[in-house]
Amino acid sequence: MPRLRRLLRWAIYAGLALILIAAIGLGAIYYAVSSKLPDARTLRNVELQEPLYIYASDGRLIGLFGETRRYPVAIANVPARVKQAFIAAEDADFYKHNGVSPKGISRAIWQIVTGKEGRVAGGSTITQQVAKQVFLSGEYSYTRKLQDMLLAIRIEKMLSKDEIFELYLNKSFFGNRAYGVAAAAEFYYGKPLDQLTLAETATLVSSLKFPSSGNPISNPDRNHERVVYVLDRMVEDRYITPAEAALAKAEPMHAAPHERPVEVYAPYVAEMVRQEMVARFGGDVLTKGYHVTTTIDPVAQQAADKAVRDGLSLYDHRHGWHGVEQHFDLPADADAKALAEKLIGIPPQAGLLPSIVAKVNADGGATVVTADAREIALPASASKWTGKTPAALLKRGDLVRIEAGAQPGEFTIDQVPQAQAALVSLDANSGALKAIIGGYSFAGNKFNRATQARRQPGSSFKPFVYAAAFDKGFNPASIVLDAPVVFRDRRGHMWRPQNDGGGFSGPMRLREALVRSKNLVSVRLLDSIGVDFARKYISQFGFAENELPPNLSMSLGTASLTPISMARGYATFANGGSRITPWFIAEVKDREGNVIFKEKPALACRSCGLAINGTVAPVSNVVDGFDLGPAGSAKPKPAADAAKPKPVAPAKPIDPDATSAPRAIDERTAYQLVSMMRDVVLRGTATAARVLNREDVGGKTGSTNDYRDAWFGGFGGPYATVVWVGRDDFRSLGRGEYGGRAALPIWIDYMRVALKDQPVAQNEPPDGMVQLNLNGATEWVKAEDLDRIQNFDDFGPQDAVPDEEAFDIF
Repeated sequence: MPRLRRLLRWAIYAGLALILIAAIGLGAIYYAVSSKLPDARTLRNVELQEPLYIYASDGRLIGLFGETRRYPVAIANVPARVKQAFIAAEDADFYKHNGVSPKGISRAIWQIVTGKEGRVAGGSTITQQVAKQVFLSGEYSYTRKLQDMLLAIRIEKMLSKDEIFELYLNKSFFGNRAYGVAAAAEFYYGKPLDQLTLAETATLVSSLKFPSSGNPISNPDRNHERVVYVLDRMVEDRYITPAEAALAKAEPMHAAPHERPVEVYAPYVAEMVRQEMVARFGGDVLTKGYHVTTTIDPVAQQAADKAVRDGLSLYDHRHGWHGVEQHFDLPADADAKALAEKLIGIPPQAGLLPSIVAKVNADGGATVVTADAREIALPASASKWTGKTPAALLKRGDLVRIEAGAQPGEFTIDQVPQAQAALVSLDANSGALKAIIGGYSFAGNKFNRATQARRQPGSSFKPFVYAAAFDKGFNPASIVLDAPVVFRDRRGHMWRPQNDGGGFSGPMRLREALVRSKNLVSVRLLDSIGVDFARKYISQFGFAENELPPNLSMSLGTASLTPISMARGYATFANGGSRITPWFIAEVKDREGNVIFKEKPALACRSCGLAINGTVAPVSNVVDGFDLGPAGSAKPKPAADAAKPKPVAPAKPIDPDATSAPRAIDERTAYQLVSMMRDVVLRGTATAARVLNREDVGGKTGSTNDYRDAWFGGFGGPYATVVWVGRDDFRSLGRGEYGGRAALPIWIDYMRVALKDQPVAQNEPPDGMVQLNLNGATEWVKAEDLDRIQNFDDFGPQDAVPDEEAFDIF
């Protein structure tokens, strides 16, 4: 008996020792594991990755940027049926346990004991899955399992069940870059959560198990097997009836990719915003869920896109068929699927779909295959614009572009234009970008010619030279000689500028010279006022002085300038002389809807100062070839319709709370140039724009040597708009492709839409001007220029510059 007691005592001691050792061991394990756990309190501030959203001025979507599709949804907005499906399939006791499911743990232990193959079904609760998604790695081990159990218990103490469930629904991965149930519903079915059918809901839940290899697109059969399980679990938990489950199981699988619909097509704008947001807020802007509202007018943007496409197509058709893009050698037995594979990586461009010719037909037509393996029979009339039938143009294996016609199933053959174009339209008073097109197709070439291409503006630059001359005392009625002139540089090289088309008109008023775009007048004008002065003056339009040529060629538009900088310059004329700054981001909100940036642009202000630095530079004396009297010369004879100078009005900003844009040029100079450029439309090189039937439309055409560049810059209503057409390789557009032919039609088509319902902009003479009859024309001139004006009657042959007289241009 004593021996038995001793054995029992030792057994008790041994048991207690083992318990103690086990407790110490478990304590050590707990300490080792728990000490490495993150702080669960950070869940309250967890940031879900969201894309960058970009909108037009009216809130319509322009684009999304980001690798992650995620549109967080509040738990209160999740339909009951969706919540029930997730609970039934993933964690039936979610609202009962404290973060860890005893049933799940028992199931895992049973699998270990019975030696079943495969990964141990750990019975992870929804809370444990949140812990893993937010804090832990995807590693599978018993240590990691213990970690997520301990962390789940902590999470349950910090957050409510609904808060945990909301995190779970918004953070879970559903495949195809879709994170969160709302993003998954939109991507797979193009629907919000409250429009999902029971079968669609079960499909989304089923994607969680194998999001990459078992989603309804990559593996619909495997996904459907899981759908059956989800529906059965919902029946067991009495969320649905067996009849509802049977109907859902019988519903055909129909998931398909649904990108969030872009409502305003403006890819160049979207890329500009992306770059600007990265520059302002850092490289992680694509995951922060920022919402950016731009200044883009969706109606104007759509009109600009169509005008550029139509204009380039019209230009390209004038120059005929230039051949297929590419040819593929095809096996004789290649079917439609094999042909379609050749088109992988070749994107549609501006509505032109890539296709491969399968065969040419005896009737003159052809059969082509598109990227989705459709076979389309093209009739002989499909290439009518080329003057030839498809059978005469094509052969099997050719890559050719087709475009959908007006009738369903109707297609025509077309081609990607060899020329490119850019369009920039600004609100002239604020600088807000209303529409911008950087090229024919963003898919074909992402280079933004509107902001990045530097091209010579040709004669569309002349208004800036004229403005500089008017600051020196010239006016629209000043007489300048249009006659041959030769300039010699220091090396002895001779430069003989010519007018377009040759010919000379002799003495002529500056208004007429601009209307008729006389090159020699512009050259003489710049020579008169001096290149250095002109560069400094013209830089006040917003151009960098170092990008303006330091010689007389500047008068012919040889500077290399971007379309957006030209639009900014033309806005200065249209708004009365203020230098606005182009901008396109109106407002930025964070994911919570808080405004973190709001643009407050400086606005143009008429009558805010009458001249640069408050002064007008005087003219010293007569310059050969110009009808100007020397400073201090006799006053002109009073004209019958002369008016007394008006008093200068005080500065009056447009908005008392707004900042006034800096004054670039005298408001009176702006008035004179606007008046002259309106005449360019009425009776000059841009008469085609008269079709707009608006008196406030004005502008200037521009072309460069060998027809490399075609421009039209102008204004109407509140807008300053510039169009450029040219080729990226600087080759000629073709003989006769002047600005009035290649660029102006695009400008007209755009402005026809943009100016609809816009009030006509007035161009009243500002204070400080006098109306006189000069040289046979009535003009408004600056009051202080009266002393410089000399009547045309005093101009004689003795004042003209002798033909072929040489001048040093440096």
